[in-house]
Amino acid sequence: MNNKQIVISAAICLMLSYIAYNSWQDERAANKRVTELSNQITQLEQQAMISNQIIANNELAKRELENHSLAIQEQINELLKNNDCAGQLVPDGIANRLYQRAKSLRQSADTREPFN
Repeated sequence: MNNKQIVISAAICLMLSYIAYNSWQDERAANKRVTELSNQITQLEQQAMISNQIIANNELAKRELENHSLAIQEQINELLKNNDCAGQLVPDGIANRLYQRAKSLRQSADTREPFN
């Protein structure tokens, strides 16, 4: 082998080494990024599970409150069914004020965001 071939072989070996090293570095960086993204996905899944559990608990509490409210309303109706006063008409002014009061109580208890 002459000097020219040795120099060309050495240059080729150097370039191949450089390409192999860059490929290895790129693979390491890609693996690190995959690991980071996998961890983020796991955290998001855990947060979603926690949020879903909170939503389920809130829905259950809401149903329990509704059932309790219905039971109380049934008790009130049962207690008032034979009451003569309960069967009398309420004047419009009083009925309107009672309606507005009940409406404002329901609105203050509703914590949902209004739809725009």
